[in-house]
Amino acid sequence: MASFHWREWATDREQLRRLNLLEKVSLFAGLSRRQLGKLLVKLFEKEYDSGETIFLEGEPGKALFIVLDGRVSIFHAGHGAEERLAALTPGAYFGELALIDDLPRSASARAEEHSSLLILYKSHFDELIEGHSTIAIRVMGNLLKALAGYVRAAHARSAGLADTLKGTATAPEQSEKPSERPQR
Repeated sequence: MASFHWREWATDREQLRRLNLLEKVSLFAGLSRRQLGKLLVKLFEKEYDSGETIFLEGEPGKALFIVLDGRVSIFHAGHGAEERLAALTPGAYFGELALIDDLPRSASARAEEHSSLLILYKSHFDELIEGHSTIAIRVMGNLLKALAGYVRAAHARSAGLADTLKGTATAPEQSEKPSERPQR
């Protein structure tokens, strides 16, 4: 009976569309379709109107978000202006650090247009990985690769900024700019 339920679920057009999208998300690279199906049932879909805030910088992280449809902007708001860090389209994910801890968000997220997002709450992720060590190892490995990439990019940006500042007469003024943080 369980296999009949799986086949019925797996032939639903919307579920197949979501499954196909998850196959392209680098955080889930290496997972089989069946494993992605187990993950998919843990995801919650939510729609956001254009201009609607998804979360604000400083709020505790509670979930990972995957763009299903639309466009999402990741930004810092400070000193009376916004600094856009990224514009994300279908297949992109953000807020992945919430799968590790519930520390404050390092940036804000807002829908640039009507958007549908798949949301994986940390509690649901914890339930999933508790019984599926293969999924846990693969996703955590991919997450570590992503984090290593963020650290390398931040290091390269700061090294480039340091090289730029060395030869300028206005270095003290430039060094007062807010430092860049990882995008997520």
